[in-house]
Amino acid sequence: MTQHILQGRSEAEVTWFQRRSFLQSAAAWTALGGFSAAHAQQRSNIVELVGDATVNGTRVQPQTTIQTGDAVATGPGSSLVFVIGNTAFQVRQNSRFAIERGATLNSVSVLRMLSGAIASVWGRGTSRQILTPTLTAGIRGTGVYTEVRPEENYRSYFCNCYGVVTLGAGPDQTTSRSVYHQAFWGEAEPKNGHFLLPAKAINHTDEELEFLARLADQQTAWQISGRKGVKDAEGYQEQQPPPPAPPAVQR
Repeated sequence: MTQHILQGRSEAEVTWFQRRSFLQSAAAWTALGGFSAAHAQQRSNIVELVGDATVNGTRVQPQTTIQTGDAVATGPGSSLVFVIGNTAFQVRQNSRFAIERGATLNSVSVLRMLSGAIASVWGRGTSRQILTPTLTAGIRGTGVYTEVRPEENYRSYFCNCYGVVTLGAGPDQTTSRSVYHQAFWGEAEPKNGHFLLPAKAINHTDEELEFLARLADQQTAWQISGRKGVKDAEGYQEQQPPPPAPPAVQR
């Protein structure tokens, strides 16, 4: 497994894809035809739930389907994996978020995060956003990891694992173009005059994104290119990337 740095998260939270129960559930999900088949057959779009979760305040059951327009929360020690349309999500414990509807019932326009952490892979589309109390991310086809930390004044962590993302925090804005992890902090109060700051790659792995991409019938940028880089959160695939130069922040 790729090296990873943990900061406020447990090893179990980033190795969820190694559980036998998930591997069996993922194999069944793929064999049964993925999201399109589940939707046509009116089956649940939840690939796996460990622990407890609620949808619109009601505890999740085996037959529960998570739809756009729903508010979702996970409990302590929980992990939730589900797919809507061409977007796959893995939700960490103690997370609260809402999914807003796009042009159709099965297209996500906004992932609005209030607390917790989510790894997600998004197929191509238009007008999609991830919103936290301190950061806005306009996304296209991409894989990302997002955390919201209420205990740190809702400071947000965002890694553009691959793809193009337009980011904003306070008055700061930038465009992230990444093929191998480019990370940022969105601050509630300015640090060194900025609300949007570069960050290290923490709390998520390549393998997580690869499994989520597979559930949504996609591949990550490094799977397509056949090579990885140094996971230094600079966004490059070169084994020895050029001197780091975080994207310029525009105001």
